[in-house]
Amino acid sequence: MSLIAGSYERFIWGFKLKPSEPQTLSLTPLFSYPSHLSAIKTLAAAGPVAASGGADDTIHLYDLSSASSLGSLHDHSASLTALSFYTPPNLSFPRNLVSAAADGSVCIYDADPFVHLKTVLPHRKAINDLSIHPSGKLALTVGHDECLAMINLVRGKRSFYCRLGKEASLVNFDVGGDKFFMVMEEKVSVHEAEDARLLCEFENKKRVLCATPCENGILLTGGEDRCVTAWDVKSGKVAYSIEEAHAARVKGIVVLTKNSSGAFSDDDPHIVASASSDGVIRVWDVRMAIKDKPNPLAEANTKSRLTCLAGSALKSLRRPQLGKNIEGEPKATDNNESAE
Repeated sequence: MSLIAGSYERFIWGFKLKPSEPQTLSLTPLFSYPSHLSAIKTLAAAGPVAASGGADDTIHLYDLSSASSLGSLHDHSASLTALSFYTPPNLSFPRNLVSAAADGSVCIYDADPFVHLKTVLPHRKAINDLSIHPSGKLALTVGHDECLAMINLVRGKRSFYCRLGKEASLVNFDVGGDKFFMVMEEKVSVHEAEDARLLCEFENKKRVLCATPCENGILLTGGEDRCVTAWDVKSGKVAYSIEEAHAARVKGIVVLTKNSSGAFSDDDPHIVASASSDGVIRVWDVRMAIKDKPNPLAEANTKSRLTCLAGSALKSLRRPQLGKNIEGEPKATDNNESAE
């Protein structure tokens, strides 16, 4: 399992999460690299590939298996705000990369090789977040224009657009794609994916800055309350919470289950990694939070202001190929150890 964090200081940080002793884990540094000219705003990872988007209007790509840079993409003319990979269920390498920017544009890329396919303008103002449906055929976006948009990724065009009445900062499909979630400050709404019908709403103590769906109808949120909270989507109630998970705001959450990584056995717990704006990344056994406040299974301090977190647990079957629109860069590694 590889974890990747981005920071205001332009650095991207890579770690390998692996068992160190029975029932314990360790975060081993893989690389740190000043890949952007300004702050890193968003990250995505799938299989052996990771991508970062910055306020310098650029996407940078990384090969996690060799801890090296793959180059950069320059098809946006505004700050990157969201990135997402689509990986078909039977493949270990992503098929597409979709990116969103502060000018309301969305770029669709073929990920093998990385070639720009289409640019869409689903919003009039900056896009806050995007999420790709598990089928890979459509994506949802929310933006500063207080609207929700649906993009047909097959045709490369906007297929739906509606006003929300309030700006949403996050949007995300659930694991199966039957529902999607939207975050508006402290409030989280759950909708039916087919017709956007509102199913339930729940409200956090403070503003939600990151949200990640789990299996079994659980949504994990983190934010200004410094907690990692698990919500039961059906009831809209808190299932469990890691109180004071960090000393500062939670800016990213990555979920791992026993089925998502070959590094962990069937007896291992559900694993959640969280990152805070104070630079600390922590790994938790969320089952312990049901009974008592857990201690982190692993921890790393980047000593930087973290903005986002992503993770990948799949191994590469081949080295990523480069398209003609990618500018090559030097290796992004301080360590030659391979990521899992």
